[in-house]
Amino acid sequence: MSKILDLNGKEEKDIELPPIFDTPYLPKVIQHVYNCLNSHTFQIQGRYPGAGQIVSAESRNTGLGIARIARAKGEGFPRAGQAAGVAGVRKGRVAHPPVSWKKIYKKVNKKEKLLAFCSAVGATSERDLVRFRGHSINDNITLPIIVSNNLESVVKTRELQQFIEKIGLKDDLLRTHNKRNKFVRKHKPNRKSPLSVLILVSNGENICRLDNSLPGVSVKTVKNVSLLDLVPGSRGIRLTIFSENAIEELNNIKSNQTILMEMVKT
Repeated sequence: MSKILDLNGKEEKDIELPPIFDTPYLPKVIQHVYNCLNSHTFQIQGRYPGAGQIVSAESRNTGLGIARIARAKGEGFPRAGQAAGVAGVRKGRVAHPPVSWKKIYKKVNKKEKLLAFCSAVGATSERDLVRFRGHSINDNITLPIIVSNNLESVVKTRELQQFIEKIGLKDDLLRTHNKRNKFVRKHKPNRKSPLSVLILVSNGENICRLDNSLPGVSVKTVKNVSLLDLVPGSRGIRLTIFSENAIEELNNIKSNQTILMEMVKT
């Protein structure tokens, strides 16, 4: 049993948790599935085969007191006589460049993927695993955090921030501002914030527009959430807030291990 909170952080009623929260924590399975799913986001890279070799160069052989490495032909210009066309020299080719035909897409079994997802959802109720990831949680907060369906009707960022502060997660929200790192990168965002709360809803027509409106706060639906969202970096469990409808929808997701556990109980 768990408590359902309203938007002001007050307890409304009790709710029975679905069987998915009884799934044991399996860190090795989660890490393996995470690595496979993370490989689906990689972009295939390659290099032009002739890069660093489009130059007229040959070795000058022995007897000159210099290395027998290939050198650019000609004279009277700076490039003449410089090592060229081989690996390990200035403006030369790369010794072992990335190739475009390398298989970087890792497949994963459907049942194993479902088991890892159920294990990650069940671990959101473990306070030690959530704190291990760096989240700031008070001792008076019970996990998992379940909120009424009014949460799905929030449409403004200010309302979302006030809601997070009222349920006692203000310190975790400030953590994303205090540890915000700055980078100097061309054509890319120059700030990176730690991840804070993940909000899981069933109907995200309104609140899903607020995804990433606050630094580190993500809003996902149960249909679109991935293991990459629940376990960023495959270490620790992300602090998650569930809506009441999301809990009911999770009741339909069962792994083989969960089904066996239900059979043993009956």
